[in-house]
Amino acid sequence: MRLMSAVTFTLLSAVICCSLTEKLPNASPPNIIIMLMDDMGWGDLGVFGQPSKETPNLDAMAAQGMLLPNFYTANPLCSPSRAALLTGRLPVRNGFYTTNGHAKNAYTPQEIVGGISKDEILLPQMLKKKGYVSKIVGKWHLGHRPQYLPLKNGFDEWFGAPNCHFGPYNGSIRPNIPVYNNSEMLGRYYEEFTINRKTGESNLTQIYLMEGLDFILRQTKDRRPFFLYWAPDATHAPVYASKRFLGKSQRGRYGDAVMELDYSVGQILSWLRTFSIENNTFVFFTSDNGAALMSGPKGGGSNGPFLCGKQTTFEGGMREPAIAWWPGHIKEGSGINFCPGQEVPDVTTHEQKEHTQQPIIFHLGQDPGEKFPISVLTKEYQNVLSMISPVVEQYKKTMVPGIPQLNMCDMAVMNWAPAGCEKLGKCLKAPKSEPWKCDWPH
Repeated sequence: MRLMSAVTFTLLSAVICCSLTEKLPNASPPNIIIMLMDDMGWGDLGVFGQPSKETPNLDAMAAQGMLLPNFYTANPLCSPSRAALLTGRLPVRNGFYTTNGHAKNAYTPQEIVGGISKDEILLPQMLKKKGYVSKIVGKWHLGHRPQYLPLKNGFDEWFGAPNCHFGPYNGSIRPNIPVYNNSEMLGRYYEEFTINRKTGESNLTQIYLMEGLDFILRQTKDRRPFFLYWAPDATHAPVYASKRFLGKSQRGRYGDAVMELDYSVGQILSWLRTFSIENNTFVFFTSDNGAALMSGPKGGGSNGPFLCGKQTTFEGGMREPAIAWWPGHIKEGSGINFCPGQEVPDVTTHEQKEHTQQPIIFHLGQDPGEKFPISVLTKEYQNVLSMISPVVEQYKKTMVPGIPQLNMCDMAVMNWAPAGCEKLGKCLKAPKSEPWKCDWPH
């Protein structure tokens, strides 16, 4: 547990909600852009103290808008975090969790059977009622089977992939991940969309940038309000960058990826100014979860002073970089060791059987790195616990959990024959269906 308010999340919600309901004379609804990075840590931005200072565009965005230093994700893993972002509901409510393990943490590899529930209402579905056109560019990760894909869940357009860019695979035991243009695949990672695992070279971020710019251009010409969900995945291992950026960072290949993403953010904001729509476009930048320290030192990012990272609920896994930008509206300036080198005895354990049912409480004002949990024997602990316990009990009584979507796996449901594979000659034969309960060590 953390002694920290939820003001930042409430503020973000208020900005979006007010923008949709406010009636201004001769004004169209504001455009909305959410830039969601993948495994980017709190400490990866210069404005948060990264000593290399290699994010000039994001630092400028923060200076021109609102920096949110206490912004939290809903979960320290990709899929449940993204499900929460698009539904506005915690993973335990929207179904992006598992009952196979104590921690309930899971995501959507391509053998997962489930995906986003049809009972959930996603942001693009809500915006469609207001006349918005919505596009996702990049990683979806809320289920790869046909009924779970973006165009079945409110988005009008999609360019990207349903899963992480793991690979390459030989296609006999496991297929490479497809890249879609709307409802049909264009090719697969490591095949038509190359990622050089040895050098780290790939032009995917540039492709995603051009897709985003083109969407903005078309909707601006048509004078239609738009929602762009821009979700590149270059900072997720295996990290990649285009040739122009490789070798440029002081931080290795991960830093190269960050520099290219920073450049892309700058291009998108400049594009808005080109069409004089910056004052009518709300832009929000953040990350799905903390940096993956287990991918370091050259393949993972920085969580600044905070403990641990991705796959943990310590500050490093849950507190994310966040920037809100809206000129004229937002005032300027406003089983695996997931914690290498950051061991705290009896706290940073890595097996679910070692998790304690007793709340672990830190005082972030005195101990932002979460090095010293407050002793359960102290009066301070008891005072804080007395405030927390009634809230927890009330939550348990009223909480209606969603049906868990991440319990079952099956090799037969992987990306063997996505829509459009026939035209490309890229269909692969699926194995016999043999479902099993997924094993989640997270």
